Amino acid sequence: MKARQLYEKMIDFKQFATVLLAVGVFFYLGTIIPSETKVMTDIYIATGASAGFLAGSIVFFSFAKKYRNLLIESEEGQEMLMKK
Repeated sequence: MKARQLYEKMIDFKQFATVLLAVGVFFYLGTIIPSETKVMTDIYIATGASAGFLAGSIVFFSFAKKYRNLLIESEEGQEMLMKK
């Protein structure tokens, strides 16, 4: 039962990280695409948001990796990773 919970957490954290990565990339694209009506404050906000989302993505990917390593250490976890 514990291996199943670890597996589900690993999957959830990967999904969270992927979504945060996508949102961070969109904010980054908003800062580099030229526009005539951009104010420097808007660029700073978009850059900060992009950095925040990308940092969050890195944190969630590291959590997912931690749970994957815990699953690899247990025999039941290895079976779950092999099945799915």
